[in-house]
Amino acid sequence: MIRAARTDANQKEIVSAFRNVGWSVLIISQLKNCCDIFVSKNGRTIAVEIKDGSKPKSQQKLTDGEIEFKDKWQGEYKIVNCIDDVLEINKGNI
Repeated sequence: MIRAARTDANQKEIVSAFRNVGWSVLIISQLKNCCDIFVSKNGRTIAVEIKDGSKPKSQQKLTDGEIEFKDKWQGEYKIVNCIDDVLEINKGNI
């Protein structure tokens, strides 16, 4: 049986925040061993892993597959767990 990948409870909020400040968002959270979304604005593209900032740090750890992706990814990579993280990324792209 194929199971849908779990998404963090704040994924919709994070995606919406990126879009609200002008980023294009590609949701790929259903893929295993990858990041959750790619965001792009003004020629800058970032692989983004979303973690639920309301959970304890121990429950926000990257999985082995996420770590492998992060280590092999040759572009920009960010971990985002709240809207403030989105706004901080956006500050560097205005």
